[in-house]
Amino acid sequence: MTRSEALDTPDDGVLKTPDRLRRQASRLLSQLTTRSDRLITEGLAQADARKWHYAVLASLQDFGPGSQAALSGRTGIYRSDMVSVLNELAERNFVERAPDPDDRRRNVITISPRGRRHLRLLDKVLDDLHDELLAPLSPAERQDFLQLLTRLLDHHTSQPS
Repeated sequence: MTRSEALDTPDDGVLKTPDRLRRQASRLLSQLTTRSDRLITEGLAQADARKWHYAVLASLQDFGPGSQAALSGRTGIYRSDMVSVLNELAERNFVERAPDPDDRRRNVITISPRGRRHLRLLDKVLDDLHDELLAPLSPAERQDFLQLLTRLLDHHTSQPS
């Protein structure tokens, strides 16, 4: 019996989930997403961070300074939520805001040296969490899994809605 079957088996030893459900990719992806979200959220919380903090810091590190609107587009965080995320990061001195020289009505957000250090810590935390999430897979299987997930996501996000 696999570990996932063990989770679906009550004390009487009989599978409680019909096999036809266990073969549905959408259901499996949904269940894995739920478990992954919980693992990542709890793990980042232990490092006093949230997923959106990581997304913004990584975006700033990889693509450079940007406006609130640009960061929203890069990270998928709604513009209305971006303000509170940036406020949290600014309060902790992980980002700096400065008026945009081309448009004084908006700010340019930049990662601070302290934000870079925090991002390195979060990279390590996430590496460890992903090791835990993908523990049953060999390194080659992990690569294959990530490539397949990326291919699926790219296909479905390039389709018109």
